[in-house]
Amino acid sequence: MHNIYTQGLDKVAANSQPLSPINFLNRTADVYPDKVAIIHGETRITYQEYRKNVRKLASALVQRGIKPGDTVSILAANIPAFLDAHYGVPLTGAVLNSINIRLDAQAIAFILDHGECDVLLTDTAFAPVVKKALALCSRTPLVIDIDDVQCEGAERIGSLEYQELLAEGDENYQGNFIHDEWQALALNYTSGTTGNPKGVVYSHRGAYLNAVGNNMIWPMQSNAVYLWTLPLFHCNGWCFPWTVVAMGGTHVCLRQVEVNAIVNSLIDHQVTHFCGAPIVLNMILNADDKLLDQVPRGINILTAGAPPPAAVIKGMERRGFDITQGYGLTEVYGPCVVSEWKSEWNERDDDERAALKARQGVRYPTQEEVDVLDPDTMQPVPADAETIGEIMFRGNTTMKGYLKNDTATVESFKHGWFHSGDLAVKHPDGFIEIRDRSKDIIISGGENISSVEVESVLYQHPAIMEAAVVARKDEKWGETPCAFVGLKAGKSATEEDIISFCREHIANFKAPKSIVFSELPKTSTGKIQKFVLREKVKQLFEQ
Repeated sequence: MHNIYTQGLDKVAANSQPLSPINFLNRTADVYPDKVAIIHGETRITYQEYRKNVRKLASALVQRGIKPGDTVSILAANIPAFLDAHYGVPLTGAVLNSINIRLDAQAIAFILDHGECDVLLTDTAFAPVVKKALALCSRTPLVIDIDDVQCEGAERIGSLEYQELLAEGDENYQGNFIHDEWQALALNYTSGTTGNPKGVVYSHRGAYLNAVGNNMIWPMQSNAVYLWTLPLFHCNGWCFPWTVVAMGGTHVCLRQVEVNAIVNSLIDHQVTHFCGAPIVLNMILNADDKLLDQVPRGINILTAGAPPPAAVIKGMERRGFDITQGYGLTEVYGPCVVSEWKSEWNERDDDERAALKARQGVRYPTQEEVDVLDPDTMQPVPADAETIGEIMFRGNTTMKGYLKNDTATVESFKHGWFHSGDLAVKHPDGFIEIRDRSKDIIISGGENISSVEVESVLYQHPAIMEAAVVARKDEKWGETPCAFVGLKAGKSATEEDIISFCREHIANFKAPKSIVFSELPKTSTGKIQKFVLREKVKQLFEQ
């Protein structure tokens, strides 16, 4: 059939450019050159200066041999250099690999090797663990120390310091290495369900869309002041390094998530927006009343990482904060589901409002499909708030796949949907609500902990015969690992012994916080029945 719209209407440079969030900085630096882009202690960086730093970083990396498809890793607190990297690294066509600062040396070494790191930007505050990791690596990346103004005097382990690297670069460097919006932009490792983390690959297109989606569901204007309570290493700060810049807002850096530092920043900088896991909200809620009384009312909070208790939402709203809950995973660029508020709910009482806000919600406008499906039939579950299915995603803000792991990629994308592993119900109004997490992932302070990884360490203890790890509810962290262990005949161990042993072998936040000495319930084939253990946890600790 003849189609008049196929002739002479081609894609050309004038009407088609690859979508990339790094283009946001050029626009904002043109419009607001003298506006403060970044606040870090006493330091103020304007948008004009921010763009110059980004261009110098990209130029210096290219001069050092970085090319499209290479990997530049960064391990740092929430400091200006990390914000530079979100634009400077992809400006070279390379891929930004943000590493969790809470990981142990072995996990960091695995990531550097698996991601084929070429350059490592490392905050000197983490020199001890990074030095151990590099000793375990088979690769020898160029190491650049970031000697942050708030952490001077720490050990340097690199070839040169970050400011020295910038001095090598050209502040007028343009860079033009993004030829395809499907090109890889970022590499983020998630602990998944096994000991070795999986490398989630983001595209320029997906990051652009999720950055725009953030502002559609949680609007900010050019007068926005955004506090970095959320780790920049976590899903690239949920894409907010790009969202905030797109809107011409101001970034307020925060080296440590410490309650007084957070509350003082809210007051001193007249913060309008921040993101964080429920644990951060709970910390603020339990801060000194005299300090909290000084916090401006109407601050917008986007919370995700673990289902927030309704009581925390209620308490924060009574303090004048405006809470929005999001939901997502590393594989979908952070939050891409939101508990969108409807005006007809304004008249509900505090408890009802909090319960409504505690639901995970509905898809972002930039994520095509999110549903709760029966994983066997792949049919949607009835919207009865009772039938449990698995949350699945399909759309442009879903990862490219897992790096060098075709088996895991194919499995996660089977039947044309990304399988989240999270179990939920669907309410009559279409809002989804998580009821449990499959694959035994424990969400502690917004971080994934693999029960398999913790169990593998427990099994290394000379006195332990068998072990199983499940989640235990925790007022501070949301969830913490609880280990059930059976001891070998004639052997003995205390709770303190076992916890200390675990802390010597894995990151402290992954170590069990409680140990139960017990025979483990098993099926006829010898499989440990974790659902029985979860019930036992409730009986022992949650009555």
